[in-house]
Amino acid sequence: MFNIERWQEIFETISKNKLRTFLTSLSVAAGIFILVILLGFSSGIENGVRTQFEGDATNRIQVSTRTTTKGFNGLNPGRKLQMTNSDYETLNVKYEDQIEYKTSLYNTWGGEINYKEKQGSYRIEGAFPDQQFIENATLTQGRFLSQSDVDESRKVAVLGYQMKEDLFPNTDPIGEIILVNNNINFTVVGVYTDPGGSREESRLFIPMTTAQKVFNAGENINRIAYTVKMSDNFDAAVALSAAMRQSIDQDLRTKFSVAPDDRIAVRVNDTLEEAKKIYSLIDTIRMVFWFIGIGTIIAGIVGVGNIMLIVVKERTKEIGIRKALGALPSEIIWMILQESIFITALSGLIGLFAGVGLLQLIAPYAETDFINNPTVDFTTSITTVIILIVAGTLAGFIPARRAANIKPIEALRDE
Repeated sequence: MFNIERWQEIFETISKNKLRTFLTSLSVAAGIFILVILLGFSSGIENGVRTQFEGDATNRIQVSTRTTTKGFNGLNPGRKLQMTNSDYETLNVKYEDQIEYKTSLYNTWGGEINYKEKQGSYRIEGAFPDQQFIENATLTQGRFLSQSDVDESRKVAVLGYQMKEDLFPNTDPIGEIILVNNNINFTVVGVYTDPGGSREESRLFIPMTTAQKVFNAGENINRIAYTVKMSDNFDAAVALSAAMRQSIDQDLRTKFSVAPDDRIAVRVNDTLEEAKKIYSLIDTIRMVFWFIGIGTIIAGIVGVGNIMLIVVKERTKEIGIRKALGALPSEIIWMILQESIFITALSGLIGLFAGVGLLQLIAPYAETDFINNPTVDFTTSITTVIILIVAGTLAGFIPARRAANIKPIEALRDE
């Protein structure tokens, strides 16, 4: 029940100790303010990292080979390792049950692309249809590569959105003919966007078999990319992906006779395991931020507790009179707790609103590759409010107990 007299007493007590109450409230507000800012930036870091991973599928395994840097089994270093279609097919059969999407890749950098009077230099990649899902590419026009395109080595191409803007700024590119490397015509069948941005959208995808013929690659491939089948249990998916990565690595080292510690010659990257490491690091950062913020709040709580002890001391005679007139210990305790919770909650909410407001102001200017939208969500705000209520209760509990234990006779003798 709302008791106006009780609130008048609270404001009267605060007015008698303006400076002391202000300084203590400031420490609580600062603690909440710091906590909100830290949690906002930890959220921004998490959003930024997730955005970076969105560039490709998170559950991706990428395989590539280079030149050996160490001798092994009587073979000299400096051997160039070249994967072929047969390596891709062998791995597909062996890991069929674990593979979700798959593609081999053959790419060339700096390919010349012409459309009428416009031209540009772009990366050209031969791929299979699954590349759309491995790259998280979204079609904005037309279609992606099909299995028929690969089987028949068709001269069709899918443009990145940046390429479309460069070469077809005011024209629908679907069905148009582009000239690749000044001598081969390709028909545009689709346009895609990529969460990785303009760099990823400056690529031209063509069927893998077509790329091998156009660039005289024979059976050679540059890379292999897979996504592993995900399960509901993230740790189980990470373990499956890691086991597959290690097994593929060993398969290729055995085939090419590569030293176990030659990390340059054979590279098998597992983005799912890397994602787990990054997310674990983010969780650690968030815990550290919570620790710092809570520590700052505790300092404010101690200050509020000290104020309430002083208040109880100053009002000892009043409390004794209340008890002599029949006030219950629970009423005395609630009287002290109400004042403590009010001071803590009010100053804490000021700190909360100040922190959220500052984050809203600086968020557009704090954006980097690894910080994105540093804000505090609704759940975190509610959690902070709960912390304020608990903090106010804790700050007033000891003084309230002391007040409840005051004996009326001794209180009336107090000077």
